[in-house]
Amino acid sequence: MGLAPEDAGAVEAQLGRPPRGAVDVAHRCPCGLPDVVRTRPRLEDGTPFPTTFYLTCPSASAAIGTLEAGGLMREMTARLASDPELAAAYTAAHEDYLKRRSEIAEVPEIEGVSAGGMPTRVKCLHVLTGHALAAGPGVNPLGDEALELLGAWWSRGPCVVAPPIA
Repeated sequence: MGLAPEDAGAVEAQLGRPPRGAVDVAHRCPCGLPDVVRTRPRLEDGTPFPTTFYLTCPSASAAIGTLEAGGLMREMTARLASDPELAAAYTAAHEDYLKRRSEIAEVPEIEGVSAGGMPTRVKCLHVLTGHALAAGPGVNPLGDEALELLGAWWSRGPCVVAPPIA
């Protein structure tokens, strides 16, 4: 498992560094470049890494950062406490995340720990939108909401120019 050379080059250009622990492309932007990669739950140096779905697109990441700065995570966390249906759907998203990570590998140190604050709070919209993109609509309700608020982040064209394959 690993990224194809052309995808690895694109992700490196997006991140400004080589990707760590990338298994494959979990979702592609409408422009054709990767925007989410699946990562191993244990990095090459042995570090446990719970972020299975890593958002790589700098355009999407910047837009999500703006949502986070605007207080959206606080609002979503408050809604989780007062909306049992949303809380149940978010718990199901947490379980889905764990299941998808276990398909790659089991890491005892992070067993039961997903990412992004799931299942009881929202602490990282980047992770939730990465999961929503990788899993598809209807799996992560708060990731879906964030994606809706982002709009067409790709509309200005590709976020990077992928380097040619050597």
